[in-house]
Amino acid sequence: MLKPLWSRSLRGMAMVVGVVAALSACSGPEKVKPLDLGPNTPLIGVRTAWTSQIGAVGFPLEARVVGNLIYVASTDGTVAAIDARTGGDLWRTALGTKLSAGVGADGRYVAVVSGDNELITLDGNKEVWRQKLGAMTLTAPLVAGARVFVLSADRSITAFDAATGRRLWQQQRSGEALVLGRSGIVIAVGDTLVTGLSGRLVGLQPLTGKIRWEAQVANSRGTNEVERLVDLVAGVSRDGNQVCVRSFQSAVGCVDAAKGSVVWSKPASGATGVDGDESMVFGTESDGRLIAWRRADGERQWVSERLRFRSLSAPVLVGRSLVIGDEAGTLHFLSRQDGSPLNRLSTDGSPIVATPVLVGQTLVAVTKRGGIFGFKPE
Repeated sequence: MLKPLWSRSLRGMAMVVGVVAALSACSGPEKVKPLDLGPNTPLIGVRTAWTSQIGAVGFPLEARVVGNLIYVASTDGTVAAIDARTGGDLWRTALGTKLSAGVGADGRYVAVVSGDNELITLDGNKEVWRQKLGAMTLTAPLVAGARVFVLSADRSITAFDAATGRRLWQQQRSGEALVLGRSGIVIAVGDTLVTGLSGRLVGLQPLTGKIRWEAQVANSRGTNEVERLVDLVAGVSRDGNQVCVRSFQSAVGCVDAAKGSVVWSKPASGATGVDGDESMVFGTESDGRLIAWRRADGERQWVSERLRFRSLSAPVLVGRSLVIGDEAGTLHFLSRQDGSPLNRLSTDGSPIVATPVLVGQTLVAVTKRGGIFGFKPE
């Protein structure tokens, strides 16, 4: 009796995800012209080490790092494990189906999700099983402890046996009718599976799915469904048991994942994740402002407006630099002390689609056209 209602619910979510994703990419009703950056004056050395190609990326890609390998995927279903030291493929395989989410990996198993809501798992470069999911999935699976964990758009979290594909458990949470067209949060913190469900960060027992704690980072607000959307977005800053996260267009906050308590939460209007270290948390707002919060209490330390209206990625901390990609395919190296420019480099002119990642000593960025670029900060 519930199946027809469930199907209608999924169709409704499929219709609104694109709308919400489009809204989150805009800084306002009209496109505002960014400020001219002026000539580049390199204050730190960065060189291009290698380039590769994966194919066009039209979904919220999360590149996964395991050791010296980076796992990436393209919309057409190509999945690759690349050695970040050389840019060469360890392996590459074509799944023959379009993807909506990826990549999850633990060094052996690799998991992605197809546009037909199938969880696809590989052992190395060989596909070993597929499982149909109950709802669309835009978040890269987490592969950990011989299990694959999937966060779907219906706010369910499901665990599968990585070797066989057998479903082990599912935890379901109701929420607002709309879902966010961005990747959410599924990470491991010690022996706890931590995920974002609406505006809450939730800790679960990974063997059973039993909820251990819930921490409210942000509350729904506004007068319509879009304004009430406060899902947590991918890209977290973890220091020990403290996990700092972004709630879509609502807040940035830090949670003690050992106690399940909110350390602090501050209003913020961004749509991408955060990064940081033991003293600071950094994030980009939807209008392109870069903000540094003190990790201990969330007090702002500085704000930079130099990159406003450039559709920025989440930042990644690389030594004394913050690295941020933009819609023109430029990587900006900024001082972590005050956001001042240190260097900038171009890729292929298309947007940086995944948060840049540091793999060993190599910074890797992926573009919408599928360009993969390895840089060596000096």
